[in-house]
Amino acid sequence: MTLLTDDQKQLQDMAKSFLAEEGTIKQQLRHWRDSGCKDWFGHGLWKQFAELGLTGIAIPEDKGGLGLGTTEAVLVLEEVGRNLTPSPFLTTALAAAKALEGSAQGDRWFPGILSGDTVAALAVDEGRSHAPERTTLQASRSGNGFTLSGTKQFVVHGASADVILIAARTGGSASERKGLTLFAVERNAAGLDVENVTLADASKAARLTLSNVAVDADAVVGEIDGGWTPISRALAAGRTGAAAELVGLATGATEMTIDYLKARKQFGKLIGEFQVLQHRAAHLYGEIEIARAATYKAAELLDSGSGRAELMVHVAKAKANRSAQLAVQEGVQMHGGIGMTDEHDIGLYMKREAVLGRLFGDWRYHAGKVAELSGY
Repeated sequence: MTLLTDDQKQLQDMAKSFLAEEGTIKQQLRHWRDSGCKDWFGHGLWKQFAELGLTGIAIPEDKGGLGLGTTEAVLVLEEVGRNLTPSPFLTTALAAAKALEGSAQGDRWFPGILSGDTVAALAVDEGRSHAPERTTLQASRSGNGFTLSGTKQFVVHGASADVILIAARTGGSASERKGLTLFAVERNAAGLDVENVTLADASKAARLTLSNVAVDADAVVGEIDGGWTPISRALAAGRTGAAAELVGLATGATEMTIDYLKARKQFGKLIGEFQVLQHRAAHLYGEIEIARAATYKAAELLDSGSGRAELMVHVAKAKANRSAQLAVQEGVQMHGGIGMTDEHDIGLYMKREAVLGRLFGDWRYHAGKVAELSGY
């Protein structure tokens, strides 16, 4: 596995301490879920992320950020997953920040992200499955700008976002990467209807309907017809970040399960003494470590600009998804009946995995990409 530098270890320790104190399930997830909050996350905690400099991890130094890489973001997201902390860190501070990199729209929105005042969302999917290349939302020339018409769905934090990065087609045909353009659209733009939807884990995503939404040419992120470049940057970072959060989720669920095995007695013995459960726990540990190694390697390759990064990103997301599935299934099963109740936190890990595992493509999507890139 990738060896961390001293600075990275310090960041990891800081994120672990911060989220274990401020980002716990009771303080954050259960609180915002049970309060009926439309955002599902606390803006106060998001401001704390900013005060610690975490919102600027992926923003260049000359724009006021820390100028660090995906590796550092991964370290934070692993702790986010471990604690099931609701926050827009993945979509805003990593995926959107990478998409906006080097653009005039970045200059506009980076200050708000750095201060914790801005939330950004990424809208790339239109169907039931993750398929950004199949974008059909149309961007038509209109005066000095464009009008956007079409739909998007599974837009995480779409109803909470100040700006939504929307993939639209300015040329080419469905399933082609050429002809896509990325637009930065303000959430309150005329003609943009945002339907806030509650997902299985109580998180929020939106369905967007755009009816002749007018934007000027400055709203383009990158180049017209060249939107796949910022989109692919966002997706590569977002998929790696989601993999890291899944690794953290798997770790948190497994730690909770191991603690239960050490405390629960059956037939006069701790259930953790039963060899079959020990074998299952050992197998799970190995699967999580493999997923963590793949995720760290994907982040390292992205940061170095390696040509092997794309393949490893797909490997990481697929492996982390499968490992997290195993962790939550084993966790709920080993907890027995109590694992099926809302009162126990282990079930919350299963619900979160069901949503996060599908964000930016599920394990089947990424396994298929691994096969394609490997020549099959």
